[in-house]
Amino acid sequence: MESVRTIRVIVAKPGLDGHDRGAKVVARALRDAGMEVIYTGLHRTPEQIVDACIEEDAAVLLISVLSGAHRTVVPEIVSLLRSENVGHVKILAGGIIPEVDAPFLLESGVSEVMGPGTRLEYIVERVRQLADESYAARESEGRDDA
Repeated sequence: MESVRTIRVIVAKPGLDGHDRGAKVVARALRDAGMEVIYTGLHRTPEQIVDACIEEDAAVLLISVLSGAHRTVVPEIVSLLRSENVGHVKILAGGIIPEVDAPFLLESGVSEVMGPGTRLEYIVERVRQLADESYAARESEGRDDA
């Protein structure tokens, strides 16, 4: 019988954001869909977020940014993930991110930028797709340690 892998997801609030209702709603939807979700809490540094991804063996990282710091903090997180050899972790960015900044974030290594009003069902399905990609990347690297 084939074993079913539980998808491990980090939901992170970097920087000075003090509002996390949206992140908590998304985290709950992912949990309700059977995923293991680790919420880092407010005011996390990029280093703390990357450490959480490593410690929790995450497949997907959801970053919620409301402060306008997305052009700085998100590329820093991507860079740190790569430097720690966990570039297989897939990233979704959400919150209040102007559409004009989405191409920059995608070029930086984010898989998708999701704005206000993105349907929870879509987020759940997208996380499942990205987790499959993440696990496949790990396996191709010979790191099937999930």
